[in-house]
Amino acid sequence: MQSVSLYDTHKYKISEATDALFKRYFYAAYPENPKTYAEDADAKGKTAFATQMNQDFKELQQGESALYIGEEVSPYLQVGIGVKYPSFTVDSLISNAQRAFVQWRDLEVNTRAGILVETLERLKARFFDIAYATMHTTGQSFMMSFQASGPHACDRALEAIVQGIAELKRYPEQAEWKKNLGKFDLVLHKSWKPISKGVGLVIGCSTFPTWNSVPGLYASLITGNSVIVKPHPKAILPIAIVVAEIQKVLVENGIDPCVCQLAVDTVSEPITKLLAEHTAIKLIDYTGSTGFGKYIESLPNKSVFTENAGVNSVILHSTHDLKATMQNIAFSLSLYSGQMCTAPQNIFIPKTGVETPTGVVDYETCANALTEAIQAIVNNPKAGPPTLGAIQSDITLKRTQSAMNLGGKVLLASTSIKNDEFENARMATPSIIEVQSSDLNIYKSEQFGPIAFVVKCKNIEECIAIASTMAIDDGAITCLAFCTDAEVKQKILVAMNNAFTPVSFNFKGAAFVNAHAAFSDFHVTGGNPSGNASFSNADYVNRRFVWVGNREMRD
Repeated sequence: MQSVSLYDTHKYKISEATDALFKRYFYAAYPENPKTYAEDADAKGKTAFATQMNQDFKELQQGESALYIGEEVSPYLQVGIGVKYPSFTVDSLISNAQRAFVQWRDLEVNTRAGILVETLERLKARFFDIAYATMHTTGQSFMMSFQASGPHACDRALEAIVQGIAELKRYPEQAEWKKNLGKFDLVLHKSWKPISKGVGLVIGCSTFPTWNSVPGLYASLITGNSVIVKPHPKAILPIAIVVAEIQKVLVENGIDPCVCQLAVDTVSEPITKLLAEHTAIKLIDYTGSTGFGKYIESLPNKSVFTENAGVNSVILHSTHDLKATMQNIAFSLSLYSGQMCTAPQNIFIPKTGVETPTGVVDYETCANALTEAIQAIVNNPKAGPPTLGAIQSDITLKRTQSAMNLGGKVLLASTSIKNDEFENARMATPSIIEVQSSDLNIYKSEQFGPIAFVVKCKNIEECIAIASTMAIDDGAITCLAFCTDAEVKQKILVAMNNAFTPVSFNFKGAAFVNAHAAFSDFHVTGGNPSGNASFSNADYVNRRFVWVGNREMRD
């Protein structure tokens, strides 16, 4: 079979990725530098997007539809991109997925793996197509769109594939079991088989439609489940390209393309709950707001993997270089206008100031240094626009513009800056608000977008206590800390880790808390309200299938 040869074709990459996964060193199967790819790839990707605008998306192979829908709006152009996608009923999507599941489930693990890695190789040829699709649906800058939705997403998908292979092969397929009973041995032939759970549902988000969706998608596919991908109605095109390429490879290998289907809807007529509550749906991967995430987690008889909202903290105690520290925090706050789930929101600073090699810098000076660092980024015509990107939705823009009414003291008001390439780009610089530690009602909840709070605390102990308690109560995906004191550093580490939150210490230069590396960093721990799953660890794939053991007594 061609699919077996596909495994042989990609077995070296699978081996490399597996080694990286279990040793946790740097590994990138897909280079993140656009210059690594063909010289004309960027121009072709831009043309592909322009050609697709105001046209029906015809690449899917999951059947004909009489109705095409779509309502995506470019945050850079602030006009609809005009792409329409085939619409299918929930019943037809489920029926097709159930039919395709039987064929896909029964394939040998290596066969599935070969096919799936081949789909990533096909996507590699479309990284620029996906980049422009991401840029004009999410508002990410071109570079972030290219890296996150292309190479980084495929690395995360490959990570899920090799994690799945390892778990599916953890136990032997069969063994002779012998128990001595004195005068004779009791001999049984035993066999074990991983049984796939059924139909999975991937619910995408509007800001990272590919990067957040492909880990769950490929984790379900490698474990033998069929998948229905339900993207956010405002960010469909990037993941539609992914689904289309998967379907093409499936068809080439004699596999029903409905193993992976795209399910689209509109804001006014959503189908997410209809799909999620359907008894045939056994697996759900979800990224989005905590409220809807709790609903997903409450659904009975389903294996659910969620990434909800979190309130991420920065803790300042001491630093070797205050300027570099503030530049690092400022960039993390400004990157994609705070629309990343890993972006910091609350910056905890003791009112006694921050320790440096030249002495303690008072609180006010530290707060001013942060606002100055942000202004240095956003007011730089070369650095500002590509760092900020654009605001994905009007809701986020309005939230940012009204942040001054939340309470506290506005240290830096959000404004709009000029983007020379896109004069109509929806943009907003970070809003920085100073609050007292007692103002929990102001800063305790997530304020999605470019909104951050400088929290003035009594001392470092209060900084740590509030940050860790908020992580336990409200969830946190990341924590950035600056500390040169070994004893205090340990206190931060213990408190945040006990709140199931990882800590990044003393980042500067090119290291930013926002970025999580495939094959090395677990994204979300699954231990606090920011999400119940972590990709990619063993549990992320193990809950998608069941081990069944059989016994036979032979003559």
